[in-house]
Amino acid sequence: MSRQLNMDTLRQNFWKEEYLREKMLRCEWHRKYGSMVKAKQKAKAAARLPLKLPTLHPKAPLSPPPAPKAVPSRATSPAQEAPIQSEMYPVLPATRALLYEGISHDFQGRYRYLNTRKLDMPERRYLFPITTNFTYGWQLGPPAKQKLVSCKMCRIESFFRKNGAFALLDPRDLAL
Repeated sequence: MSRQLNMDTLRQNFWKEEYLREKMLRCEWHRKYGSMVKAKQKAKAAARLPLKLPTLHPKAPLSPPPAPKAVPSRATSPAQEAPIQSEMYPVLPATRALLYEGISHDFQGRYRYLNTRKLDMPERRYLFPITTNFTYGWQLGPPAKQKLVSCKMCRIESFFRKNGAFALLDPRDLAL
């Protein structure tokens, strides 16, 4: 489709005026509201920055009672000493050495280190519960073995609902 060339001087002057008027409106808007827009953009950019929380240092005990000289002091294990800035106990040297043996692709190195570290209880890895979800596993102890009912049909009958998925509940199906 060809372009129509029916531009005369009157139409050219009209479009020139429209262009200038829109340009003036934009300049006026920028003069009025430009500083507010920039302030909002700066506030949004500041909100996107990660929040840096202050570190809490554990309170030092006041002063321990003096120990008698006759009793030799017990050496503390490196797992029980914690640096002030860390949330975790230091890793035992034997466990740390797993990092440098092999590669993760062969189930060694970092893979083996993380699996070994995962086996420790949370209270042996962390000084205190970091998140509220930690409280579920904190000081839980070793897992207890549950005995399964020997009869497979007994397990199936006690697990599945007898009335169907969307039927009204039978009082016998509810565990009280």
